[in-house]
Amino acid sequence: MGQAPPVVLTIAGFDPSSGAGVTADIKTIAAHGCYGVSCITALTVQSTKGVRRVEPVSADLVAETLTELVADVEIAAVHIGMLASGKVVRAVADFLAKEKLPNVVLDPILKSTSGANLVDPSGARLLIERILPIAAVVTPNVDEASALTGLAVTNPDQMRAAALKLHEMGAAAVVVTGGHLEKAIDLLSFKTRRGVEQEIFKSDRQRSNSTHGTGCAFASAIACHLAQDRGLPEAVLLAKAYVAAAISNAHPMGRGIGPVHHLYRMYQQRRVVIDKDPEPVH
Repeated sequence: MGQAPPVVLTIAGFDPSSGAGVTADIKTIAAHGCYGVSCITALTVQSTKGVRRVEPVSADLVAETLTELVADVEIAAVHIGMLASGKVVRAVADFLAKEKLPNVVLDPILKSTSGANLVDPSGARLLIERILPIAAVVTPNVDEASALTGLAVTNPDQMRAAALKLHEMGAAAVVVTGGHLEKAIDLLSFKTRRGVEQEIFKSDRQRSNSTHGTGCAFASAIACHLAQDRGLPEAVLLAKAYVAAAISNAHPMGRGIGPVHHLYRMYQQRRVVIDKDPEPVH
């Protein structure tokens, strides 16, 4: 038998359309050769057309789930997505402070693309105070970076300034994703012994309606690469390439913003096998 794959824990909400949330995270984790385990923080009523309702899971149930998982398997990385309520944020923060798990990737989800609030005000405050400082990397989009820092974030210079502010707030490393900007630019900012280093990642913007769940896929992919002992710059580069390919290989689905194709590699491999000519039978 081969070596067991790294285990990646995702702590996030449930999206019935599987474009985002824990089911999308599990697909992303599997696509990267890791084994995914999950803790659901909230149930939602949503589809590709948007979020209609959010129902947080009880903080006690979240805490029990996390305790049970960490007692059973060795966690190599953690992805944190939607947390929904202050009580849930506190439960997750208490768990992380106690267990000190490696490679915590925080995707600070505050609102859905359709505008629904995905964490209450007390949860947002606790996210900043307790989880941001213990995360290995934080991955806000430009809107989330603006909400977290109070700064305008609409261009690369403002992305740099927001990243520096997030470092002042306790973040060890930050990736500000600029998928909402006119040019698809991501900024990696991380602390070193020499100070803060920043690196820009550029790519062509894809004109696609299949972009639901890009933030979840990006953050989960980074967690997988960190679990496989890759450095942060390489993890960011590979995660960005994965998301771009997942968008370009997506199928039109639903009547709103369709999901990315998390498992496109599996379908490509299957197509190659099917397209092969069979050996002649003599």
